[in-house]
Amino acid sequence: MFYTTDTNRHGLAHDPFKAIVSPRPIGWIGSKGRDGSINLAPYSFFNAVADRPKLVMFSSAGRKDSQRNAAETGVFTCNFVSRDLAEKMNLSSAALPYGNSEFDFAGLTPKQSELIDAPYVGEAYAVLECRVTEIIEPKTLSGAPSENVLVFGEVVGIRIDEAIVRDGRLDMSIARPVARMGYMDYSEGSDVFEMFRPQVPKM
Repeated sequence: MFYTTDTNRHGLAHDPFKAIVSPRPIGWIGSKGRDGSINLAPYSFFNAVADRPKLVMFSSAGRKDSQRNAAETGVFTCNFVSRDLAEKMNLSSAALPYGNSEFDFAGLTPKQSELIDAPYVGEAYAVLECRVTEIIEPKTLSGAPSENVLVFGEVVGIRIDEAIVRDGRLDMSIARPVARMGYMDYSEGSDVFEMFRPQVPKM
């Protein structure tokens, strides 16, 4: 089958786009408003985009609380979503009124970051403390802005629970990272295999 996205006539019961671009890591974003309120929300459009320096990005469909707080304060946290926290992560996606704490709603412990003024999930195996580098509105082919807002941040601090460290590496069989698939589907990434880059023979 083939279809063009301007009509989106795929003939399926549900749009397959997000299922094709999967699995996607979940950006579980902790932030604090200028008014002192704290917020926690998961974003399935999230990823690391660079290593030197360490940069991450999350994409907000419209100007949601996480984007608002990151713009106001210039900081946010990314919290690792493990399988044992998947249900609580899902609870934190509830559309609570601004100023209400998703930490409380989901039964999670907000902790104060070391280097930035933003909360992180105390139960998370790993946390990235980030400072905003830029916020952009990507354009469509017509030149009009899309409905999304992209928040980029440089990672300035990393917290790791040593319970998931084995032989100098993060052990994914313990960490059991959760990823977003299409539709309402999720996956768990504990079934790991290695592949090394091929060595090109000298000519």
